[in-house]
Amino acid sequence: MSEFHNPDGDLPRFRFRLGFTAVSVLIAFAILFGRFFWLQVLQHDFYRTRAEDNRIALIPIVPNRGVITDRNGVVLARNYSAFTLEITPSQTVDLETTIDSLAEVIDVQPKDRKRFKRLLDEAKNFESIPIRTRLTDAEVAKFAAQRYRFPGVEVKARLFRQYPLSHIASHAIGYIGRITDRDLKWIEESERQANYKGTDHVGKTGLEQHYEFELHGETGYEEVEIDAGGRAIRSLKRIPPVSGNNLQLTLDAKLQEITEKAFGDRKGALVAIEPSTGGILALVSNPTFDPNMFVDGITPENWRELNEHPSKPMINRAINGAYPPGSTFKPFMALAALEMGKRTPNQSISDPGYFNFGNHQFRDDKKGGHGSVDMYKSIVHSCDTYYYILANDMGIDNISKFMGSLGFGQRSGIDLGKDDSGESKGVLPSQEWKKQRFKKPEQQKWYAGETISIGIGQGYNAYTPIQLAQATAVVANNGVMFRPHLVRNIVDAKTGEKRLVEPEPIRDLHLKQQNVDVIRRAMVGVNKEGTGARAFAGAGYEAAGKTGTAQVFSLKGAEYKANSTKKELRDHALFIAYAPADNPKIALAVLVENGGFGAQSAAPIARMVLDYYLLGKLPAGAAVEDSSAIEADVEE
Repeated sequence: MSEFHNPDGDLPRFRFRLGFTAVSVLIAFAILFGRFFWLQVLQHDFYRTRAEDNRIALIPIVPNRGVITDRNGVVLARNYSAFTLEITPSQTVDLETTIDSLAEVIDVQPKDRKRFKRLLDEAKNFESIPIRTRLTDAEVAKFAAQRYRFPGVEVKARLFRQYPLSHIASHAIGYIGRITDRDLKWIEESERQANYKGTDHVGKTGLEQHYEFELHGETGYEEVEIDAGGRAIRSLKRIPPVSGNNLQLTLDAKLQEITEKAFGDRKGALVAIEPSTGGILALVSNPTFDPNMFVDGITPENWRELNEHPSKPMINRAINGAYPPGSTFKPFMALAALEMGKRTPNQSISDPGYFNFGNHQFRDDKKGGHGSVDMYKSIVHSCDTYYYILANDMGIDNISKFMGSLGFGQRSGIDLGKDDSGESKGVLPSQEWKKQRFKKPEQQKWYAGETISIGIGQGYNAYTPIQLAQATAVVANNGVMFRPHLVRNIVDAKTGEKRLVEPEPIRDLHLKQQNVDVIRRAMVGVNKEGTGARAFAGAGYEAAGKTGTAQVFSLKGAEYKANSTKKELRDHALFIAYAPADNPKIALAVLVENGGFGAQSAAPIARMVLDYYLLGKLPAGAAVEDSSAIEADVEE
């Protein structure tokens, strides 16, 4: 029997299904419309930008790095254009095959391939990457003849850093090198990472590092339209870069060159300062190095040679080498005694040639002593006994306090390197210093006998040549101390406008003028009738100075003989000076490592420097004769 459907009964169910379907369709369309409205209206700007980013690429244009010149306009660091062979990966079918084929035409070394792969990991697909730099004209012509074989490969002109004077002033100028992760961290901490897009090099040491953000300039950009494969189609817009600022230094390049030649093959340092401003006239650390080796990445062989060389040419001895000051410390000791009321200029001692303290005898350099010695004679003839007694009377903490005010045991703040981390503080001994320096209680105690050798610049004393030069400049400038600096003007490369680096007075010691005059008069006497007289005989100006000899190791009561002592154990030779004596224009400190007597090794170098700077007189020879092994009866 057939079953009949009741239409009236099915109608509600049909209407429900139809309504549910209609609502579902409406909801689906509402969702689609909402999504459409969200994407096309509310998020229009965002996705339009995303689309433009996929279509347009920003290629950074690296700015020209600023030029560095000396005070007279002599170029110390500049840029030059050279051809590079570059590959755009997105335009090559097989990158490895392309490089192998290129190597048959142009010399491509393994180091070039290694550098290319590293740069490839960091670059975008549409950017060109150098595979060879500094092509010769012959190599450019050779590639041009076979250019058709290498799609995506082309020759471009790029700027390279150059130091035209090679090793001259290299420790002051510094050098640039490829950016490392450590450099990137520093740049990011300075919030300048956006300005370093596309930049491969950064200042590593010296002025190149300290003034990196002045020298770098502002990066430009080129908007390039690219296709879906990342290939460049056309250039849309170009924002040119802004060249970095130029640096004009206080440094005198010719004076620097003369000084470096005066050292010859001997290790040492010299710092010459303009007392009234703190401007550095010469900063020498010998031996030196050629900064051009670092520009395009130094070879492992050259890097190993520089770092393993026994003379350590990469160490800036002028600011990072700490040495006992020897007798160059005596004028400052005498000044401290006057300022503290521990001595008067005419107060004399009787020098028998030694000073007994407890069970130990501290000997003077002159057998039999100097007889009756006042302050003038103690400096002119460098009487050790005078300063043994003086140090004992003053006490270590009084000595430390006054010497600290002269800048000893402190970083000078010179504008070299990223910060002051590359400059040594040296050692300014005191009771507190010893407590912090040693761990064992018995080592932390300061013994009165330790103060005695401090008075003649030995013992724990250890200072940098720049600290000695700065202290000498303070005496020459009647107690006013300026921060040493190498840059005189920062010059806008576009407008030529100069921004003066103002001399920065650190402190005024408010020294009594009559006390300063006593010390200055005695230092003039050193070069007239004392230990510096031979070196300054016939000078066309009046110079003040002080010789010094610093022991490298303890003699333990034995007699020192240079010619029977290994060269690396011979005494260091020192000399401090300023001139003209009545109106100082230059103050300096010279150190010759293992040079023996300061009067024989260091003072002649100072004479050359002063002769050229004050008189324009060039030295007769390129180097001073090494007389460190000569025995002589010289009082220092």
